[in-house]
Formats: sequence, structure tokens, C-alpha cells
Amino acid sequence: MIYLDNSATTKPFKEVLDTFLTVSEKYFANPSSLHSKGGEAENLLTAARKSIAALLDVQPSEIVFTSGGTEGNNIAIKGIAYQHQNRGKHLITTAVEHASSYESFQYLETQGFEVTYLPVDEAGMISIVDLKEAMRPETVLVSMLHVNNETGTIQPIKEIGEILKEHKKIFFHVDNVQGIGKVPLQLKEWGIDLCTISAHKIHGLKGTGLLYVKNGVTLSALFTGGEQEYRKRAGTENVAGIASMAKALRLTLDEMRIKKEKILAVKQVFIEGLKKIEGVELNTPEKHSAPHIVNFSVEGIKPEVLIHSLDKRDIFVSTRSACSSKQGGASRILLEMGLDERRASTAIRISTSYDNSLEEAKNTLHVLEEEILNFKKVMR
Repeated sequence: MIYLDNSATTKPFKEVLDTFLTVSEKYFANPSSLHSKGGEAENLLTAARKSIAALLDVQPSEIVFTSGGTEGNNIAIKGIAYQHQNRGKHLITTAVEHASSYESFQYLETQGFEVTYLPVDEAGMISIVDLKEAMRPETVLVSMLHVNNETGTIQPIKEIGEILKEHKKIFFHVDNVQGIGKVPLQLKEWGIDLCTISAHKIHGLKGTGLLYVKNGVTLSALFTGGEQEYRKRAGTENVAGIASMAKALRLTLDEMRIKKEKILAVKQVFIEGLKKIEGVELNTPEKHSAPHIVNFSVEGIKPEVLIHSLDKRDIFVSTRSACSSKQGGASRILLEMGLDERRASTAIRISTSYDNSLEEAKNTLHVLEEEILNFKKVMR
């Protein structure tokens, strides 16, 4: 099997599964309970929070545990908007956000907020000039992806953070679900106020994530009914999932340090190989893009047909974000980059992990070329 859909989800590390099982068996009590078993679970939760905070170089009090990226984005975006609406109801994001952010902003528009969607260039990047021109006295939030989930484009987060440091009343939220463990991000140094992370993108388990909330940042809670997570997210904590996420984050960051050249080499093999296949057009920019995502279009072949043909040969890729992969039509992201309907409707996404090898990349390219030639013979 060659698994190349890691941006949709990753295979959990064995150590992560072992941690989940051990904690589920031995620390199953509610961490809010007053008895000793509850205290044991609470101590483990505290230890996991400290471990994650140390890995991210932030304070434990700045870590809010969630169910994943979608919830984290919703809490950050809606929580800031509602909490600070008396000061201003203008929000800034980009036209190429993940659906969980994009639809949150669309919802807030129905609630009386005004949203500026920054356009992107042919590489999928925003313009700093556009951002500066969009900011107003009533702007309360700038929110955007670090790494685009479809194309891998990296937004200039550091530069944006430096600009927003001069605008103390504007909060800065970064969706780092695709970037964590692949592209470095400095939360404190870059002036980030809120940051979303999901465990299942880093070989953790689904249903677990976190939202970094800088100390002093206030937001309106979407979930109420308990004092958990500093009253920012009510609900009994998933202690086993959280302890597993701490393990997954540590292992993934270790891999990034050790294997970063390898994953870049695998990406380069894919890029050079795809360029040589007739009818294939690269959509991922070769510069300023993440090391694990390659997006391309194949002229005249429906992506779902090509995906199923690769599936039969034990190679697994996707069309776009897993959250919208079953939707027909063109990719909103690629259309915003200026690609035409044909190209935006025939896109395939390859997304690797640190475990994928150069040999797997070469084999995939060989099979892909064979399948494309077979389809073209049939269509003649």
C-alpha cells in the first residue's frame, strides 16, 4: 500500500495507540471528579497540557483542548467576533480558507458582521498591501491558514504578525492544522493570538485537537455548561485522546527535525515526475509551499475516476480537502487562484508523511502515467 492522503488524516503512531489504551484503562475517571481517581485523571491532563505547551514554547494556561480543527476554528473566529463586537464588527480573512473557517465567516455575515475576503495571486498567496488596505478602526480579527490544505501554499504569517503588532486591537488567528509538524511556526515571536491544531493530522487520533489562546485574549465560549478549559470550552475532557495528542506532537516534531530533507526530496521527485507526464498541470507553487502537498490537474480525466483507478492498484490519493471531497464541481481554492473551471475541476492532491519513500514516489508516478495513458486510449 502507498498511502498519499495524509492531509486528510494520518495513520496513528503505535506509541499513540498504546498511550490511548493505557490511559483509557487506568485513568478513565472524570478529571472534574473530587475523588482520588478523578484527581489521577486531572493530574495526567495537567501533565499533557504542560508537555504540549513546552513543545509549542507557550504557557500551559494558553492551551485549550478541543475536538479538532473545525471546532478550534469555530471557537477562535466566532468567539473573538462575539466577544469584541461592541468595539467593531469588521473581520478579515482570505478567499482560500478551509471550509470550517470560510463558512464560519459566511455565518457571521448573516449576524451583522462585515467580512473582507482577501484575494490571492496565481500561487495562492495574499498581498500584504491588500491586507493593510483592508484594515480599519473597527477591525477586530485577522484569520488565515498557515498552509493551504489543497495546494500547500504558505501564507506570510511572520510578516503579517509583525504588521499586526502595530495594531494592538486586532486579534490574529492562524489555522495551523496543515502546517504543524511540517512548516515551522513561532507563536510568540510572530505575534499570533490564537492558533488551531488537530491531532489526527500528526499521527494522533481523530476527535482531539487544541486551540492556542494567548494569555489576556478573551473570547466568547461556544460551549457552556461547565468550567473546563478555563471556561472557554465546556465539556468533559478526552483525557486519553489528549495524552495521545501530546505523544503524537512530540514524535512528529522529532520527525520534522530528523527527516525534513527526506520529505522535501520526495516532493521534488513528484514535482519533476509530474512535469514529464503529458496532460498533467501542476497547481502547487514550487516556491513558498509546504513540503508534503502536491496538487495537480489531469486534462480530460475526472479526478474521482483516476482516484478509483489508483485505488485498485493500492495507491491512495484525494481530490481536495476531505471535508469537501465528495462534493462535485470545481475547487473553490483553485478558482480563486485564477485557474479555469476545467483545471479546477480535475485536480488531484498528493499529501505525504515522513514515512513515504522516494521509491514510493517513483512507483506512484509510474502507475499514474500508465493509468493516464490507458484512459487517453479509451477516450480516442
